[in-house]
Amino acid sequence: MSEEKARVSAEAARDPSAPVLPTVNPNAQKSEPEAASFHPAVYIATWITLSSSVIVFNKWILDTADFHFPIFLTTWHLAFATFMTQILARFTTILDSRKKVPMTGRVYLRAIVPIGIFFSLSLICGNQAYLYLSVAFIQMLKATTPVAVLLATWGLGVAPPNMKTLGNVSLIVVGVIIASLGEIKFVMIGFLFQCGGIVFEAIRLVMVQRILSSAEFKMDPLVSLYYYAPACALMNGFVCLFTELPRMHMEDIYRVGMFTLTANAMIAFLLNVSVVFLIGKTSSLVLTLSGVLKDILLVFASMFLFGDPVSLLQAFGYTIALCGLIYYKLGAEKLKEYFSHGGMKWAEFGSQRPAARKLIVFGAALLFIFIALAGLAPRFAPESSDKFHSTIGKLLGEKGA
Repeated sequence: MSEEKARVSAEAARDPSAPVLPTVNPNAQKSEPEAASFHPAVYIATWITLSSSVIVFNKWILDTADFHFPIFLTTWHLAFATFMTQILARFTTILDSRKKVPMTGRVYLRAIVPIGIFFSLSLICGNQAYLYLSVAFIQMLKATTPVAVLLATWGLGVAPPNMKTLGNVSLIVVGVIIASLGEIKFVMIGFLFQCGGIVFEAIRLVMVQRILSSAEFKMDPLVSLYYYAPACALMNGFVCLFTELPRMHMEDIYRVGMFTLTANAMIAFLLNVSVVFLIGKTSSLVLTLSGVLKDILLVFASMFLFGDPVSLLQAFGYTIALCGLIYYKLGAEKLKEYFSHGGMKWAEFGSQRPAARKLIVFGAALLFIFIALAGLAPRFAPESSDKFHSTIGKLLGEKGA
């Protein structure tokens, strides 16, 4: 009786307007805190590193190591990607989104196989270009990919022609033309191979866009690779069977090394994995801007590693092309917004840490001078430059053997 009176008096004393706290079970298991993800800069740096490594690695294998079999190398990459995606599909959850794609035999033949054909052609032409052109010039030509995609979109009827948009991308074309006129080691057949690779890649992207316009066919790059890689590997292997295999010997593979070829294929596959994480943790816009930064770094890396000379006219034209590419991707309003925001952040950083800002400016100036001198060295100091690059080539050759 006394316990009941105490309970009633306690309820009467409680403020009815006060919030009622939920009952907590002390024996219930507490949920573990969500694991902290990496900073977006980590995903950007990883993608740039892998993407640049694949391009430089392919150039070294096909040109420096005298392994002149680009179709075989592409087939090897696709066969390795097929094997790895099958492993991931069976033993991990990273490819579980493929189950949401209504893939049938008829859809595969009518959609995936045609896209795979253009994917194979773009890879073959792109790798063939490494036999004739420098990495720097190839990256400059790749700046015209958005223009080719735009024209392919109009040609395939995905979007109506728009002269204003064509005017926006004209700056890219002008810049690449100037860069091509300034190319010192210009080879026409390599130029045509690279142009063909850009055209085939543009058609592939538009065909993928047409498929993905339906909500039921949403696929990330890794799931796309899961479907495309087997078909592309078979098609490239068929072409390789009649073109490169008859003149290819095991000595060619032994000269490069199975470890080198496996590492090359693994880096190419990890690049596709990094794209999924980069888009998932940031956005496709960040991927585009990261691609611009990657292309600039690759031009400098090509000048430093392979001694590819870049003329002032070529650098001027490529700068115009990059400015046109950024303007086309972002637009005038976005550019104003980003510049205004960046200027405020830079001024705020300078007021808080003036010494650090001066150090950054000084370091950037030194880096620019160093890269410029490295690029001009093949022209003004060819003997020292050749000695330096031959030393690097010997070190790479010893590792790749």
